Amino acid sequence: MSNYFSSEVLVDTQWLTENLNKENVRIVEVATNPQAIPSEVIPGAVIWNPFTDLMLPDYKVNFEKANMEKLLSNSGIENNSTVIVYGEVAAVGGWIFWLLKIFGHQDVRILDGSRAKWIAEKRPLAKVKTVANPTQYSAQQPDTNLRALYEDVRNSINQVDSAIVDVRTPQEYNGEWFYDKPPENNERTGHIPSAIHIYYESSLNEDGTLKPIDELRNIYENKGITPDKKIIPYCAVGARSAHTWFVLKYLLGYANVRNYDGSWNEWSRIAD
Repeated sequence: MSNYFSSEVLVDTQWLTENLNKENVRIVEVATNPQAIPSEVIPGAVIWNPFTDLMLPDYKVNFEKANMEKLLSNSGIENNSTVIVYGEVAAVGGWIFWLLKIFGHQDVRILDGSRAKWIAEKRPLAKVKTVANPTQYSAQQPDTNLRALYEDVRNSINQVDSAIVDVRTPQEYNGEWFYDKPPENNERTGHIPSAIHIYYESSLNEDGTLKPIDELRNIYENKGITPDKKIIPYCAVGARSAHTWFVLKYLLGYANVRNYDGSWNEWSRIAD
């Protein structure tokens, strides 16, 4: 896997094909469009709906330990399972990877190229099945070291030893859009002061796989995102920024990266 800092956290489609039936492998697909949840998935995969399984009604991440334990247990995942995560878009893999690391799961890996590459290669799909044997998963208390909070971001503005990275679309960064459309009612647009814009998809090849390590390093270092700084990526709700967190921390080996999961959903609603 291109000689990344931690190459073991990525698997390609061939590896997954060869390991589909391994007893310890569990596969999770996250459906980001609740109106179009797929009826077929990679064989053996369970489907998570982020809006009901992982988030609160205000689009903040649900960090309740009991909620994660219930979700993982109902998905047939054990503490020692090798969990492969993917979705329709690349950001999903990084987000679920980050979230499972928050709760202390050891062996999480991302399917490089996500669902699109699997389908493009005409690899097998199967109907979604109910998990026959739920487990009793025991999660750790959330690891706060992987998160940046509002105060951390505010204190990092214009600091030479820190870098805030806006990974949203150019339209969001420039204030034209609130998420995926022009703002409505009291929605505020723009970006956090001193934030550097690097769209999260800059890390991807045309087929959705991650770029080689040298290309990734150039993308970030050329914008001043260097390993000696404290890095805080953010997006709209913390999912796309978790993908950038994954790239910086696990593929490039940056030591001090924290995902601002509150992101623009929180920042833009604070009056000052």
